[in-house]
Amino acid sequence: MLNTSDYFILSAAIISMILSIVLWFTIDQNAGLFVGIWVPSILGFGAYFKILKYGGRA
Repeated sequence: MLNTSDYFILSAAIISMILSIVLWFTIDQNAGLFVGIWVPSILGFGAYFKILKYGGRA
């Protein structure tokens, strides 16, 4: 099950993905690429902290 920190991580990743798409098509493609690389970083940090919290247990 997902807890509140998981929802926070997922919403941050989705918001940065949407912001990346908006920047790509409206303002600057380079800014869109820069914000777009935040998505895997946010999800990676979320996975890392979840592993630390549960210590590798399922």
